[in-house]
Amino acid sequence: MVFGKGKTKKENKASEMNTPAVADGEQATAPAKAEVASTQTAPAKKSDTPKNAPIKPPTLDDIPDLIKTMMEEKGEKSAAATKRIYELCDVGHKQNRIAMVTSGQYDVLTPLAKCLTQDSGDGRHLACLALNNLSIPTENKRVMALGPASKDVIGGLCKVIKEDKQESYLCCICLMNLSFLEPAINTILTYSESGAPCLEDNNSLLRVLERLLVNSPSSPKAGSGKSEGVRWACGLIKNLAKSEENAKLIGKTQIPRCVVENIKNSSSPPSRWTSNSVEDFSLFVVLNLSQYPGSKDALVSAGAFDVIKPIMAEGDLQGLKATMACAFLDAPWSEFPENGTPAANAVSELMTNITEKKGKDGQYAYGVFKMYTAAKAYRDLASSAATAGSKDSMKALATPSTVALCWQIISDLILAASDDNENGSKFVPDSISAEYACQAIEKLLPAILQAAEPARKSPTTDKACKEIQQMLIKYANTVGTSGKAQEAAKKAASQIDAGVGSARPVLEISHDLWTQYRKREGQPMDNYLSQDQGVEADESGPLDFLPCVGKSGESSCVVL
Repeated sequence: MVFGKGKTKKENKASEMNTPAVADGEQATAPAKAEVASTQTAPAKKSDTPKNAPIKPPTLDDIPDLIKTMMEEKGEKSAAATKRIYELCDVGHKQNRIAMVTSGQYDVLTPLAKCLTQDSGDGRHLACLALNNLSIPTENKRVMALGPASKDVIGGLCKVIKEDKQESYLCCICLMNLSFLEPAINTILTYSESGAPCLEDNNSLLRVLERLLVNSPSSPKAGSGKSEGVRWACGLIKNLAKSEENAKLIGKTQIPRCVVENIKNSSSPPSRWTSNSVEDFSLFVVLNLSQYPGSKDALVSAGAFDVIKPIMAEGDLQGLKATMACAFLDAPWSEFPENGTPAANAVSELMTNITEKKGKDGQYAYGVFKMYTAAKAYRDLASSAATAGSKDSMKALATPSTVALCWQIISDLILAASDDNENGSKFVPDSISAEYACQAIEKLLPAILQAAEPARKSPTTDKACKEIQQMLIKYANTVGTSGKAQEAAKKAASQIDAGVGSARPVLEISHDLWTQYRKREGQPMDNYLSQDQGVEADESGPLDFLPCVGKSGESSCVVL
């Protein structure tokens, strides 16, 4: 008997639409963290046991026999064993998932990957469901994406997508789950059936995903297998596009044009886009691709700026993503709504939330955005404002709190790079984030160093100038600081040192906020204080034998 044939078309459709569900412990407001698990009920099989006899539920001890059946048998017997494997890791047995993959006692991945190549839909469908559930725990991702069976798993999932099977969307979800492990994203994207470079192999995952998007109807029916396939393919690409190497590869395909078209052809306003919708995923793809030169050019050619520019005015998560993407695409300052104030506020708030390890209610969770992305957006906004040549434009970005945050990012990196970082920061920035923060400061110095009106002297400003100047010099000399960052740091240090002698409110207040932060964190307060106080000498020393200095310290020299 063939499994699953007893359902009506209507029941099958409803089941398919309800299959993807947000994983346990994840909020729907955190798009980049919304891992997906299938909770679909596996096809039922008529029992061969007596009518009223209870069916014994499977246990982990049954796995070796089930694996043997899956590898050696075909048809109904193999599908029945696959069903039992699925039941062991379904929503009611989450506690088994890690042990099934990482314990080293079983190899369930190889037989499940083998089932993906079956022509029969039942075994293939059950294998997709099981792999989806097993791909959710963080502990399992490395084994599944980088372990001995990874090529079989990724290859099997890719094959189902390539053949446009009804389980294609489940395979995209499974790969998306695995791609939350960032060290694995290059391995996943560059999978090639032939072993050739992925751009040269029409059966590579990259080319398969490209064809899926290119061949999709312009307006697929919502909830259909085709629309779900496109949706979760975009979710997968969103994760895979997080590295510069991957973004460059994606930029050489038609994927950038396709995701821009997804946004352009949306029938809903951005304020109504739901988390994990095709539009939400597509805008994330644009955001990630816009950060890197190769893929950025592909977006420009696809007309991305004109499509996402109106979204900046939304002011919510979609508005934040569009704002950062427009900054990465070198949008002129005049293109940002309300003289850039909402853009500056949104990106500054994001940077603050990242350092404080929190999200924003109803929009994004902590971890959705990386500091280097937010800092780069801030740097590019600063460049746009500086190019506009108006101090009023720069003032929107150079608020004391945000400038203080830049001092914090730079100084925390210095502490992290030092041998003695016992009193370091709870948030340790990466070198790229510190570089972007320093470059932003250098661009915004005309606003940061603006003198008080009326002009006056301020010892507090003078102290702030000296300490920040020393900090920037120390950053320039820190191992690992790039040439561009060194240049920006030295330029900024020179200009800030020249600011001594006049009160500069923004610099003074930002220095005070930075000082308060260091005190709260218990960081050393004398790291950047100048030690050039001069050296005091007395008569003692290697020349005290001279006749002008006696034993008593009294001079016997005669003044003529």
